Amino acid sequence: MAIRVALQHRTRYEFDRFVTLSPHEVRLRPAPHCRTPIVGYSLKVEPAQHFLNWQQDPYGNWVARLMFPERARHLELVVDLVADMTVINPFDFFVEPYAESFPFAYAPALAKELIPFLETSTGAPRLEKWLQDFRATIAPGENTVTMLVRLNQQLQKEIRYLVRMEAGVQLPDETLERACGSCRDSGWLLVQILRRLGLAARFVSGYLIQLVADVKPLDGPPGPTRDFTDLHAWAEAYLPGAGWIGFDPTSGLLAGEGHIPLACTADPGNAAPVVGYTDVCETKFSVLMSVTRVHEDPRVTKPYTQEQWATIDALGEKVDAALVAHDVRLTHGGEPTFVSIDDMEGAEWTIAALGKKKRELAEALLMRLKARFGRSGLLHAGQGKWYPGEALPRWALGVYWRTDGEPLWHDDSLIADTRTSGKTDLSLARDFGGALAVALRLPPELVLTAYEDVPKLLWEEAALPVNADPLQADLSNPEERSRLARLLAAGLDRPAGFVLPLKAASPTREQRGAPVWESSPWPLRRERLYAVEGDSPLGLRLPLSSLPKLLPAEMELEFAGDPFAPIPPLRGRSALKPGPGRTRGSKPREVVKTALVLQVRNGHL
Repeated sequence: MAIRVALQHRTRYEFDRFVTLSPHEVRLRPAPHCRTPIVGYSLKVEPAQHFLNWQQDPYGNWVARLMFPERARHLELVVDLVADMTVINPFDFFVEPYAESFPFAYAPALAKELIPFLETSTGAPRLEKWLQDFRATIAPGENTVTMLVRLNQQLQKEIRYLVRMEAGVQLPDETLERACGSCRDSGWLLVQILRRLGLAARFVSGYLIQLVADVKPLDGPPGPTRDFTDLHAWAEAYLPGAGWIGFDPTSGLLAGEGHIPLACTADPGNAAPVVGYTDVCETKFSVLMSVTRVHEDPRVTKPYTQEQWATIDALGEKVDAALVAHDVRLTHGGEPTFVSIDDMEGAEWTIAALGKKKRELAEALLMRLKARFGRSGLLHAGQGKWYPGEALPRWALGVYWRTDGEPLWHDDSLIADTRTSGKTDLSLARDFGGALAVALRLPPELVLTAYEDVPKLLWEEAALPVNADPLQADLSNPEERSRLARLLAAGLDRPAGFVLPLKAASPTREQRGAPVWESSPWPLRRERLYAVEGDSPLGLRLPLSSLPKLLPAEMELEFAGDPFAPIPPLRGRSALKPGPGRTRGSKPREVVKTALVLQVRNGHL
């Protein structure tokens, strides 16, 4: 999503007589290292009789060299460019390890190339005193980028910005004494400070584009009240690994998408936008600059207008009608991304897949969605995506409801509040499992007790070499520490939960469509049901591979329903009372390999 703007910069010199124009050098083309995408550029020159050659100066800046064969009464330069104001993260860079802490020294080969940008001016006692005070604030080993940000912000606070029409750039001492200056004055002051700190720096002349924000920021200055552009100046420092990084002491910010560099030089005199001369004459000078939005993508802070939404809705209705007419059925899903407003640097909002606060906020949002769309809906917490390299799968929360209003869940008080610890214990979970089996008209003896696989851990310890210390486990691994702590806190011989093998089966003719539940014993080689090791919920760690194997000819095939078949209306709750349950045997082809699992986690069932 981006805003595309058109910038026009018109510079006009009107002479009181015909004059001879010397060769002119014009630096009004975005520099090659400009980070803001420039999708269009043109330079128009009057008088029409001229020769133009594009060159690059010793610093790599674009230079239009103009030759005028005839005398003229005026000179006009018109720059038109179109910029894509894609948001740029000014901190999107890496610094070489040896330069992460200040001070540091450039590598010899690099230092040789940066000699012009390390040259300092002489005779600046006020600047030396200022530097002495600033150096005293630098902590030993302070992060280089942090120090530069702090320096840039300090200059912004100490040097008041003013529009200064006089030609040239103030000396650093003069700017410090007056405590004010134009952007070129504070930019050159920052360049000299950086060089005295041992950092290569250069002066930048360019365009500054500032657009009105869609919404006012929560903190900091509100920004411009109208879209604005002007010639601007700032400084760039060279950081090993990152390259040239822009610092704007006028605003105290790093250079972003609104900073469009035109010329970067070791000395401000070489960055002048227009260089040339004429015969002696009276000159009238004028500059006109404007910026216009030519394209805007809808975005979070400035969404579609009501008229645009109406057009989209009308198109959607037309598409829906066509899909219904051709019997095309679609399933649509969305995946919004949320960020924190008060913990933007937290791991769970930047790099970590899971997090305590993220889960709390997700469950709060789930309850709001349930209250809004499915008051009598069923909440479901399941396994989400599991990406390579992540220790645990992500979670997936859902709410399901019937569109005919028939409730799927009646008592919201039975929904656990996971933000607090519950009071449910294993005995209650065991009793619930037995009562559930009876309600499904199955023998309660089929409910199995599951344990953590402590014997396997002891066997692995016994298999270690005699000179290996079993206590020297990889306790630096957070998942290993968490699992060990959980096992020790729960007790090594304490049940982990309860498992009821369960499967929905097709009813017989006599049962007339009532749902039927089937179960079976689980014949296991070991005397107990041991869960696969891990921290995921017990239902995701059942030892299904330990159940009897089946030959291909013995497998029960279950075919998915035809998605194009007519869908009958759902039956009411009263018609869903289960019929008599079926208990299978323990032969391989009879074993039910799906199960309902009961586990107490944080005091909740």
